[in-house]
Amino acid sequence: MSGTTRRNMMAAAVGTLAMPGLARAQGAQQLAIATGTTGGVYYPLGGALANYLSRGIPGMSATVEVTGGSVANMQLLGANRVGIAITQVDAAVDALQGRDRFRGRAVPARAIAVLYTNRMQVVTVASTGIHSMADLKGKRISTGAPGSATEVMAFRLIEAAGLDRDKDFRARERLSPAESTNAIKDGKLDAYFFVSGVPTSAITDLGATPGVQIVLIDHDEYIPRIVEKYGPVYFPEVIPAGTYPGQTTPNKQMSVGNIMAVREDMPAALVTQILNVTWSSREDWARVHSAARDFKLEGQKTAAAGIPWHPAAEAFWKGHGATL
Repeated sequence: MSGTTRRNMMAAAVGTLAMPGLARAQGAQQLAIATGTTGGVYYPLGGALANYLSRGIPGMSATVEVTGGSVANMQLLGANRVGIAITQVDAAVDALQGRDRFRGRAVPARAIAVLYTNRMQVVTVASTGIHSMADLKGKRISTGAPGSATEVMAFRLIEAAGLDRDKDFRARERLSPAESTNAIKDGKLDAYFFVSGVPTSAITDLGATPGVQIVLIDHDEYIPRIVEKYGPVYFPEVIPAGTYPGQTTPNKQMSVGNIMAVREDMPAALVTQILNVTWSSREDWARVHSAARDFKLEGQKTAAAGIPWHPAAEAFWKGHGATL
């Protein structure tokens, strides 16, 4: 898919939150896909997926929604405003169980595919003097866009590090990654949290800024404390040195899986069509963003999905040889 085609398709979809998640209009089947902010990975992957589905399923018109991220995506899925939500596993589990942001509004969600790993990135620059989570006390931070899984994970990490999100910071903003990068460049912010696949464009932009030395804060030591309270949805990983411009050391951080989720009542035939098109497009998808290289058969595991499979998805993956 050309860059021009991708941009045109995305631009046509932005802000079209009026249509139901799955509907028929003038003989065409319409499907909305909830993605994320423009500075992350969900947005380009969701845009490409909409294009594949529109071309690959007869009568299908798929569009993308720009959102705050996983929490907002699962809320939209619960309200039947989108047909597919790209989401972190932790947000999907909370949604299914009616926990935290979904209290009293449980979402009948089912997994259809395990995609790739999201990495928690605590981002700053050398000039701030911040080298640890403890150093964030008294600083100006951003914990992610409202409705994002970044915000959920950031709050859990801050809590595990022994900090109070409401009292221990000079300021706490709720900015997108692109806005956070610009705020650091302008000297208005000291650090920000962002959960995404790597590399992600906003952090790459910060690292490539002349005169800036990017720093990613290690935080893997707090994972056991978080898992003890919130369940085994998080695990340690390392972002290799050189992933971002100027990143001189590996970053020991907390990761979580990403899935594609639908409502439990999505027709089985449609789920199968979606997966057929998505799986056959995986090589092109990986060219859209390198995170999609991790969309593999061996990754289709029930434990990694976090929530129950849609029966049609379970049958699809077993039919392709996945052990689940």
